[in-house]
Amino acid sequence: MEGLLPSSGFAAMVAATPAVGRFGVVDVGCSSGIDAAWRGFGEKLVAFGFDPNVAEVERLAAAETLPGVRYVAGFVGVPEDLPFTQARAGRGPWSRSPMDRLSVMRSLELMKRGALSQEEKTQANLWADTRLADPEKPVLLREFLPAQGVDDLDVLKIDIDSMDMGVLQSVGAQLADWRVLAVGLEVNYFGSDDDSDHTLHAMDRFMRAQGFDLYDLTVRRYSHSALPAAYVGALPGQSVFGRPVQGDALYLRDPCAAEVSLALSPEKLAKLAAIASLAGLPDFAAEILVKHRAALAGVLDVERGLDLLAAQAQPVGRAPLSYREYMAAFERGDGMFLNGGPAGAVVGGSGVDLQRRLAAMEASTSWKITAPLRWVMGKIRGT
Repeated sequence: MEGLLPSSGFAAMVAATPAVGRFGVVDVGCSSGIDAAWRGFGEKLVAFGFDPNVAEVERLAAAETLPGVRYVAGFVGVPEDLPFTQARAGRGPWSRSPMDRLSVMRSLELMKRGALSQEEKTQANLWADTRLADPEKPVLLREFLPAQGVDDLDVLKIDIDSMDMGVLQSVGAQLADWRVLAVGLEVNYFGSDDDSDHTLHAMDRFMRAQGFDLYDLTVRRYSHSALPAAYVGALPGQSVFGRPVQGDALYLRDPCAAEVSLALSPEKLAKLAAIASLAGLPDFAAEILVKHRAALAGVLDVERGLDLLAAQAQPVGRAPLSYREYMAAFERGDGMFLNGGPAGAVVGGSGVDLQRRLAAMEASTSWKITAPLRWVMGKIRGT
């Protein structure tokens, strides 16, 4: 899930609450490891990470420090009896793919001519060229997880650059049975109108049918090889301009919508609010606390939670207003809510992620390449 905050004061409060038990995560395509955001739950975290890259799974397992995190080397497959499997018979996971026309694919071809280490192949997303698990022995989530005693799950993430749509559909019924709160998906902005295509529009329809709403969406642009753009990072990947090809979507349950009848336990409500906070959505987290104040009162100090969320919504580097003070400022039309807020303000929620993204951008090759242009433009503008 792209854009998760590594920490959140409110999420830390939820994790430390005795009434909140284990926090369940399944990460399908876990290269580089379980997201750091979930580690704040400490020994309450029960997570399974799946990846076909055997060396990467071995590395992750050797470095893991939390007892509840387990990595599994294997392809997560799609059951043969699934209607999706019949619909895609003889076809790949997507249609009308532009991949072979993109500059990133040409760069990866050139990279493969050199002697790359397993780590370099993993970092460049050349997972197909690594030592892989046996594709004839796929892991089926709807069988594997119950066998491990998993009947309650909080977060599911799928990013496998393949049959993502099939894996998602294979656990469609279990999303309700396992009481899943959040689903993170890699989505494609290309494809056809086929409901079995791995596309944003097909996945969105499917997720809404399961009772989820879209709460975050990113865009990754890739240039065509006919005129390559500078890459955003130090390795070939998304570029500074180009067509929108892929992104990450976050779907959440919405227990506050008037049209939805959704019964969540106080523990689940608290965990959903924590997920929202970690996703840089303190507004939704606060709505959950306000809407379900009575139910949550036996689990959390709701007023303290609201104050922590209000602090997350405010610029860092200054004493934050309490939730009541913050809301009063909004009601009286305070200027802090206009024109993006105070000049130079960095908001505590998305601002932490923004700072991380800015640091990565400034360290990237594209930033260095464009430095002379920025200097010339500054001289022209007199800055």
